[in-house]
Amino acid sequence: MEKINDITEFEQLLEAKEPFFLLKHSTTCPISAAAFDEYAAFLNAAGTSQKGVYLAVQDSRELSNYIAEASKIRHESPQVIFFKDGKPEWNESHWKITKDNLSSIQ
Repeated sequence: MEKINDITEFEQLLEAKEPFFLLKHSTTCPISAAAFDEYAAFLNAAGTSQKGVYLAVQDSRELSNYIAEASKIRHESPQVIFFKDGKPEWNESHWKITKDNLSSIQ
């Protein structure tokens, strides 16, 4: 799992057109901490080859706002967005961010 911090890094991910998951994470929220653990468990599961990145909302507010605007998905935290072919395909937030829910996305 890789942390991204700026718009350039996000744009490079989109331009690659490879599928990836992005977690918007709050470093001060217990719900976000639980979502982060579920996200990490999903990415670290045996047989999972999914690419996953995250950003800390407190550290990268400009990037978080940019993603909300570019994807046309209202910002929430925690929030996971799955991108495929450079476009958002799925998103979920809060307690719905679970290893099982993430595993169901192709």
